[in-house]
Amino acid sequence: MDKIDELLTRGVANIIPSKNELVSLLKSGKKLNVYLGIDPTATQIHLGHAVSLRKLQIFAELGHNVTFLIGDFTALIGDTSDKDSERPVLSKEQIEQNFQTYKKQAEKLLDFSKVKIQHNSEWLSKLSFEEIVKICQHFSFGDLASRELIKKRLNDGKHVGLHEALYPVMQGYDSYFMDTDIQVGGTDQTFNMQAGRSLQKDLRHKESFVLATEFLMGTDGRKMSKTWNNAIWLTDDPNNMYGKVMSIADNVMIQYFTLATNLPQDDIKTIESQLKSGENPINYKKRLAFDIVKQLHNEGAAKEAQDYFEKTVQKKELPEVLPIYQYIGHDAINIVDLLTKTELLTSKSQARRLVEQGGVEVDNNPITNYQLPITPKDGMIIQAGKRKFLKLSVSRQRRASPKAGS
Repeated sequence: MDKIDELLTRGVANIIPSKNELVSLLKSGKKLNVYLGIDPTATQIHLGHAVSLRKLQIFAELGHNVTFLIGDFTALIGDTSDKDSERPVLSKEQIEQNFQTYKKQAEKLLDFSKVKIQHNSEWLSKLSFEEIVKICQHFSFGDLASRELIKKRLNDGKHVGLHEALYPVMQGYDSYFMDTDIQVGGTDQTFNMQAGRSLQKDLRHKESFVLATEFLMGTDGRKMSKTWNNAIWLTDDPNNMYGKVMSIADNVMIQYFTLATNLPQDDIKTIESQLKSGENPINYKKRLAFDIVKQLHNEGAAKEAQDYFEKTVQKKELPEVLPIYQYIGHDAINIVDLLTKTELLTSKSQARRLVEQGGVEVDNNPITNYQLPITPKDGMIIQAGKRKFLKLSVSRQRRASPKAGS
């Protein structure tokens, strides 16, 4: 399998209008304009995005003009392609804060000496209302209304904002403005990417291509998503990243090897065959977790993360070094409040679920009642899930000094 064939096959769900036409174009020697866009609707990029980022890097290595587009303007609306409700509207300040670290995260997979970064506010913010009306004339509102999730929301009597109809129009204009030959994105972006093809055809009489990549499943078996708390983030520390990979279902392991690593296809087929013959999946899953951490951090970090997992999860030993939380106060506190106060967990609903599932221990004692009051003590060890630990350092709150003469 040559590089172009693997580029257009591995992890690819669909190519529009056809793979054969795109192969011919890629082998013509012409330098093509290729782009992938990501909206900064969260502060982090996850491993699911990495599927398309890998494609972008290969196009760059083949010598094409590649753009990593940050959708700082489209994020004002937010794409609802895979959502069953309207997205909350983000402020410009929130968007600015979100995309500040995107380059640093993406450069774990992209060589920015070969890839250009642009922001779509550079052109979308300058469009006049007259220009927007003219662009909208190339699209049908019925096409938007017939989309599965939009149709379901309408049938359920849910609100569908008129501004949502503008999202694919804006994404289509991105493609037109950059004179794109190939758009890269997940299959949920197919409709939006087709909008770019329409504008290229109508306004430039030019054929362009859509390369839709497969979804990477999240840790809960659904598509990896920013909003579903099931993502493996590129910014995750090595221990957390390794542990999250180890938590995925066995039946998506081959998908992870295919979409989230650079392991040769022949090696993946061998692993798949051995799993089907009854080999213990944990050894292959450890290899998978090691490869992902090595790629996104380094080999030393991957070794340490594997050791940490084996000690804390497989052998159920405490880590050699526990993070210390300086806790002020001595009164009893609800276990859910304690978990969120110490930042072991980010939300009370998450903490409550984990307690009910038996995933929380205090000094090696399982806690299953989320209403249970806990009296913090110096040296108390709290465990949330299989990989999160901390030790309390407790001190009483200082009383205010009495005023002189009182």
